[in-house]
Amino acid sequence: MRTHYCGDVTEALLDQEVEICGWVHRRRDHGGVIFIDLRDREGLLQVVFDPDREDAFATADRARPEWVLKIRGKVRRRPEGTANANLNSGQVEVLGLGIEVLNQAKTPPFQLDEDDVGEDVRLRYRYVDLRRPEMQQHLVTRAKVTSFMHRFLDENGFLDVETPMLTRATPEGARDFLVPSRLHAGSFYALPQSPQLFKQLLMMSGLDRYYQIVRCFRDEDLRADRQPEFTQLDVETSFMDEDQITTLMEKMVRDLMHEVAGIELGDPFPRMTYAEAVERYGIDRPDLRIPMELVTVSDLLTDVEFKVFAGPANDPRGRIAALRVPGGEALTRKQIDDYTQFVGRYGAKGLAYIKVNDPSQGAEGLQSPILKFLPEAAITGILARTGAQAGDLIFFGADKAKVVNESLAALRVRIGHDLDLLEGDWRPLWVVDFPMFEYDEGDGRYYALHHPFTAPSVETIEDFQAADPEALISRAYDLVLNGTELGGGSIRIHRPELQSAVFERLGIGAEEARDKFGFLLDALEYGAPPHGGIAFGLDRLVMLMAGASSIRDVMAFPKTQTGACLLTEAPAEVDEAALRDLHVRVRKPQRS
Repeated sequence: MRTHYCGDVTEALLDQEVEICGWVHRRRDHGGVIFIDLRDREGLLQVVFDPDREDAFATADRARPEWVLKIRGKVRRRPEGTANANLNSGQVEVLGLGIEVLNQAKTPPFQLDEDDVGEDVRLRYRYVDLRRPEMQQHLVTRAKVTSFMHRFLDENGFLDVETPMLTRATPEGARDFLVPSRLHAGSFYALPQSPQLFKQLLMMSGLDRYYQIVRCFRDEDLRADRQPEFTQLDVETSFMDEDQITTLMEKMVRDLMHEVAGIELGDPFPRMTYAEAVERYGIDRPDLRIPMELVTVSDLLTDVEFKVFAGPANDPRGRIAALRVPGGEALTRKQIDDYTQFVGRYGAKGLAYIKVNDPSQGAEGLQSPILKFLPEAAITGILARTGAQAGDLIFFGADKAKVVNESLAALRVRIGHDLDLLEGDWRPLWVVDFPMFEYDEGDGRYYALHHPFTAPSVETIEDFQAADPEALISRAYDLVLNGTELGGGSIRIHRPELQSAVFERLGIGAEEARDKFGFLLDALEYGAPPHGGIAFGLDRLVMLMAGASSIRDVMAFPKTQTGACLLTEAPAEVDEAALRDLHVRVRKPQRS
């Protein structure tokens, strides 16, 4: 129906006749001459209709925003002074010779150039929202990213293999989405949280290098970077160690960012252990653009009488950390109170601080309500260890290490953005040497920090069984970019006896392990090669590259933060007959 896309009509087509199709972006009547900006996926094109062609002029005159038109016309240069440098087609316009209305449109629920449209309205009319140029560009970027990934991995010997969408529920990780079986009464499939076990089985099948761009499902609480269904690039390979895997994946990410977005990342990416990341930044995915770091001062405060500090300082699981804010002395009391409320979301009971007027004068050069509780030696040690300068402010976190780390890590990022302290545009980082397990005091048991198929760094099962669970290091690695985890992976366990030992350490007995993972344990006994892999969150990666604030902006049809689809009104009730076929009965919550 057309010879060109609107955005492809340029000076190269001067004096040629073209046919274009698209939506009316805007219509303007300038003293008897009608201008229509026609829009399609590739951009905008200005079309001019004059009264000399009565039929075409009359049709253009009644056209309204979002009508779908087909236009025939002649390309000509725009009059001097009217060119639009922001458009690919901005040097030319089309003189309309003929026009056909392919479809009319109701007045849209919002104008495409409005910036303050509520997200609920955008999602309810997503097909209109996706017409906006920035949204289309997000999806174009996403398509280019997946195209590059396919090409890169194909060229490096990886095979694109599909794994099942209907699988078995797993006892670890987030909640599964369950699917009742009609043919197996009382039994349920689960939608996959990841293809983890299947891709390991593919390595045991001798396929050597696998990848898949795959949908995954997790029934968990949602945030800006979480959705109940999401997409990841899943990769697994045999006979490669962690250094070889991360080097290859780093090249893929570096080349991808360069080719698709013109972003240059360093070579090689820096590496940091998990322990160092948590010690310096309070988190295992630090944003290295923010120059502030946490400094442990617990040892300086073990003998103080101030209980807020004395308790954590003498608690083996406690921590007191200081966060120096350059120029933070200028923060107002209201700002400090706001930050105190902010860290409260992470369990912090308060936020002590010291304003540094002149560190050379010791306590006399400081301002803080806590100074009266601190001996001179502690104050001197804090100033020296934090490197405080005149005009700085020092915040303190004192509690269980987990609370301190989470609250000050979040505060560091908040202040970094509030005070515009970010340095550089893109800071990638590999975080390595993760703990194998983490202890949950509430449950009184250990959980796998990544997943129970991650290999420990010890060589033998005897070394594994003899080791302190909290001292065991795994062969896991995460790729972080600007404080966002892009991907995570590990070398997997490929010996059945070690896998059984890990299950046992996690409190998964032999009977439960056989029930849940018998197929994996059996496969490990038939010649499993050493193997490992990684999975990248495609939505997060595209979000960063596109400069979007939420992964919902780079997904065609996302859910809300409550997991609902406003467009299709899912989830929805189904009729009783369908439930009977599935052997399911709905029990609604009782009203109090």
